[in-house]
Amino acid sequence: MSSDERLDRILAAAYTCFTRHGVRRTTMDDIATEAGMSRPAVYQYVRNKDDAYRRLAESLFDRALADAREAARRTDAPLAQRLHAVLATKLELTLRLYRDSPHAPELLDASTRLTGDLVEAYTASVVDVVTEVLAADAGERARSVAELSVALTRGLEADLTDPDTPRRLLREGLALIAAGLATRENS
Repeated sequence: MSSDERLDRILAAAYTCFTRHGVRRTTMDDIATEAGMSRPAVYQYVRNKDDAYRRLAESLFDRALADAREAARRTDAPLAQRLHAVLATKLELTLRLYRDSPHAPELLDASTRLTGDLVEAYTASVVDVVTEVLAADAGERARSVAELSVALTRGLEADLTDPDTPRRLLREGLALIAAGLATRENS
């Protein structure tokens, strides 16, 4: 097994443990047991529980961003659909955490404390991707419209009691934004 495969195994185990027990109650022993490795072996890849959490967050953000970039490349779809495909990757990341864990609020709080810089970088990268999608339709306003679209998505992540509601509102909100751009372009 390669070093990357071992790290992936540890991060998958960390996700399972964090979602099952929360950050505070998860131990390095829990992660090692879930990974099927000894604790000293796990320490060869992560320094401690906080490091495992940061690496896990970075991995999740990287995957979601890759999905967003892939969605942005689908230029054959209408603008509203492309925007939705890109921003749904961000919303679904949060919805997944809520679906997988009763400890989601704690995990998101830990995310603010332990990975605030990663969250900011991820969010900025999503804004960049949305700006690229909007460039042809929004012109010089593309960045502002992208920031507004990401802010809409972040706002919808605040109440996930019914996962279908933020999904629907994201689709509707982005359709309104795209329609507004098209109306302005045609006038």
